Amino acid sequence: MFSFNKKAIFIINVGKQAIICYIMLQLIRNLVCVEYTGSYTMNRSVIFEDYYQNKVTFSCDLNPFSAHPKHVWVICQFHDQWLLTRHPRRGWEFPGGKVEKGETAEEAAIREVYEETGAHVSSIHYIGQYKVEGKSGTIIKNVYFAKIDEVKLKDDYMETQGPIFLNELPKNIKDNHRFSFMMKDEVLEESLKHIRHHLVKNRKSQA
Repeated sequence: MFSFNKKAIFIINVGKQAIICYIMLQLIRNLVCVEYTGSYTMNRSVIFEDYYQNKVTFSCDLNPFSAHPKHVWVICQFHDQWLLTRHPRRGWEFPGGKVEKGETAEEAAIREVYEETGAHVSSIHYIGQYKVEGKSGTIIKNVYFAKIDEVKLKDDYMETQGPIFLNELPKNIKDNHRFSFMMKDEVLEESLKHIRHHLVKNRKSQA
């Protein structure tokens, strides 16, 4: 039989352990990505420096920095290949650009993909949003994942030199001079994690 003091100590210790377990669960929850209504969300932000040492904050929450971002970036997949575009100055990169007056960020993403690659977007999914705090100002950009079902040849690809098809992205992409600086920071790395999660989920649902 426990004495009264021993019982009290036992109850206190159990309570402490329960509190510790609860805190640990909350920490783990805040460090992982969860999925809701077909989109991705993230309970934490990733902060890093980009190629030009600007501070970048990336989050998979819905519009964490602006409900009306002025820029978009679209990671495109055409069947089993990645679809990029060749920028004359920056190099190979996924398509993207500015949101024009009167259109949504998603509409801008679909338009930019077609203008820069000739591709038709069959489905598009929001991945996240990031904020770049540079010397010349702040840029907020939405990131999307687009499935492509058709690529048409065009006479004019606007500011780019047309589509690039890759079977896979190189592991040493940060050291590859062919690729744009936009492909060389954690935004691409974090986005690809979400895309892989999305593809795995789709395969399981189709099985």
